[in-house]
Amino acid sequence: MSGARAILCCMTTFTDDDMRAELQHAQPYTAMLLRAGPKYGTDGADRIIWEHGRRNFELRADGRLAIVLPVRDDSELAGLAVFALSADETAEVMRGDPAVQAGVLEFELHPVVGFPGDALP
Repeated sequence: MSGARAILCCMTTFTDDDMRAELQHAQPYTAMLLRAGPKYGTDGADRIIWEHGRRNFELRADGRLAIVLPVRDDSELAGLAVFALSADETAEVMRGDPAVQAGVLEFELHPVVGFPGDALP
């Protein structure tokens, strides 16, 4: 049996009633996608990215930024994040980001929902 089949064979079963009960507890969040801006990779951009990272630690410590995921490949994405804020509040926060202000990064927002207890393993 392949690894994928072994994982699938032992999954917990959720009934329609189980799903309805869980869906009642969904909470609003905002997913953010970061992409390289026009000044990404220019002189001084590394220092600006460092300050962007410092700000992320501060936002996370304040409970506004739930998950930070820098992307480590050569794709167009620079990072993903989940904010515990509305899309409007997240846009305001991101407009104040030093990397966004400097044109090093650009962001895209999407309202999403998550469930209590969701977390990275």
